[in-house]
Amino acid sequence: MSEDHSLIRIGGAKIGITGLKQALNEAYERHGTDFSEQELGAELVSELKGENYIPPGAEEGHTRAFVREYKKFAGLPVQEERTGLEITVYGPGCTRCDQLEQHIYEVLAELGLAAEVEHVRDAKEIAKAGIMGSPGLMVNQEVLAVGKVPSKEQLKRLLQERT
Repeated sequence: MSEDHSLIRIGGAKIGITGLKQALNEAYERHGTDFSEQELGAELVSELKGENYIPPGAEEGHTRAFVREYKKFAGLPVQEERTGLEITVYGPGCTRCDQLEQHIYEVLAELGLAAEVEHVRDAKEIAKAGIMGSPGLMVNQEVLAVGKVPSKEQLKRLLQERT
C-alpha cells in the first residue's frame, strides 16, 4: 500500500487520494505539458481507481479534479474549484483561538454563509503559513488578522466582503 496520500477538492469536498503524487509524476513523464485533458483525466482515473474508491457516477468530478491537480503539478495555470469560503484559524488552541473559531461559526450561522472552517494547531504549520502571532485568521488564502480576535461585527464585514 502506498504511503502517498493527498487531500484534494472534488465537487466541493476535500477527498483523500492515495497514490496521486506518483500517478502525476508518471503521467508527466509520459505527457509533459502536451496533453488532451479528456485522455489524461481518463488515464489518471483508471490508474487511481486501484487504490481509491471512486463512487459510481463520480468519475467526471474526479477526472476534472485529477486534471486540475496535474496542471498544478506541471506548473500550468489552474482555476481552483471552490464552494463557499475557506476559513483557517491558526493558533495552538488557547482561549483566544477557540473564541475566534466560535465567533466564526456564530457569524457564519447568522449570515447563512457556506464555509469550510479549519483550526490549525500545529506550530510548524502555523509558521509555514507565515502567521507570527495567535490567533491568526485566513480567509480564502488571505491573512486578515494576526494576534487579535476581531469582533463579531468586524468578522461579519470581513466575510461578507469575500463572498
